[in-house]
Amino acid sequence: MFLLKRPSEEFIERFLDESRRLPLSYPQTGIASTTPRGYDVDETAVVIGSGRAGFERAKHALASWKHFDLGWASIRPSRASIDIGTTVAVLTRHYGFWSLNGCRVVYFLGDRSQGPTFGFAYGTLANHAERGEEIFEVTLDPASQTVRYRIRAVSQPRATLARIGYPIARSLQARFRQDSGEALRRAMGR
Repeated sequence: MFLLKRPSEEFIERFLDESRRLPLSYPQTGIASTTPRGYDVDETAVVIGSGRAGFERAKHALASWKHFDLGWASIRPSRASIDIGTTVAVLTRHYGFWSLNGCRVVYFLGDRSQGPTFGFAYGTLANHAERGEEIFEVTLDPASQTVRYRIRAVSQPRATLARIGYPIARSLQARFRQDSGEALRRAMGR
């Protein structure tokens, strides 16, 4: 949903209520782990810390949606859980207008309490400008003790404005991946 001005919190809450009843906008969950025909596939991984303590901070930051603390993009509700089935709205300010896009947490990666991988994926809802799925994951390399943050997105434009503005949408997606990594670095104190 594209808007000329920043939506009020009441408007966002109504959008979330409607979004909770909507289906995913793509055929099946798990597509971010594949390379489906007709979708753009983007992946970025950045070092955000080191050691077991750093990995624990990274898991907490990811579960708290700190990777969306960007200034120009945020998650609503801001303290949403990452439980499977949780519906969120991505609020974005870009090029003089705003957008709200519905997403739902669809699966986990790894185990929050043990193992070297932790993350989750969300899928786009029928009111999202794009169609697809995005993985957000932190890992601890057992050998080097390096903590990495990885985003893998599989998407294609769904809304007319996203199709018409395809190069701009792709630019915003690239900016999000870069800024999201920086946001997690900040959350880690680096």
